[in-house]
Amino acid sequence: MHRSFVLAVYLVFCPLLVAQQALNNDSVVKLVKAGLSDDLIVSTINAAPGTYDTSADGLIALKTAGASDKVVSAVVLKASGVAPAMAPIAPPALSSTLPAGIDEVGVYYKDKTGVWASLLPEIVNFKSGGVLKSMMTDGIVKGDLNGHIGGNHSKTGATFPVVIAVYVPEGTAITEYQLLRLRTNRDSREFRSVTGGVMHVSGGATRDSIEFQAEKIAPRVYQITLQSSAGKGEYGLLPPGATGSSNLGSSGKIYSISVSE
Repeated sequence: MHRSFVLAVYLVFCPLLVAQQALNNDSVVKLVKAGLSDDLIVSTINAAPGTYDTSADGLIALKTAGASDKVVSAVVLKASGVAPAMAPIAPPALSSTLPAGIDEVGVYYKDKTGVWASLLPEIVNFKSGGVLKSMMTDGIVKGDLNGHIGGNHSKTGATFPVVIAVYVPEGTAITEYQLLRLRTNRDSREFRSVTGGVMHVSGGATRDSIEFQAEKIAPRVYQITLQSSAGKGEYGLLPPGATGSSNLGSSGKIYSISVSE
């Protein structure tokens, strides 16, 4: 027990004692023979003044005495006057743990208790431009996507602020999702947007699309907050690839929510 205690004290204070005197190759060999770790020896070399023999014979002698490449490199750097490179400070890592309640790709919302709950998708039927004429009085440009959802309100209700989380599939960007205001009819909800990949649309083709800011809260998980300024009503989140075609009769899914106040 006594010898173990003495050795522990030596290992702790050795760098401080050695740092008060100049080191050389023989000093490094003594540290190696004492069984100190490479990290401790390198720290000692960096902290103390030293005069080293970095000739081929000097370096071979260090290796023969049992010095590791890491220790020999520290001796060479110290003798050259080059300061050891500092490890770059990494930015705070985003937690790799998914928020409680979010366990698979999909869309979630915070319920009244603040718990993440799954937002179940609904079936949306798509029609190409010009079919759902009841939705507008102006013409529809090529590339319009008209969606029709059964029922005049979502089965999921919420109040402001509405907090939604989207766990996107691998390789999918949150910007590929569309947040939409749904227009209600007597027995349905409808929206107008654009088909995926259609560029330079004009007129009212995107009249029901809502710009949103997404905050990354975990790998592939993004949070969207809908404030009261958006106004109460029916909303839907359309995932990318919801429809692979703008032909008549195609269908897909949309995540909807009804905001009462």
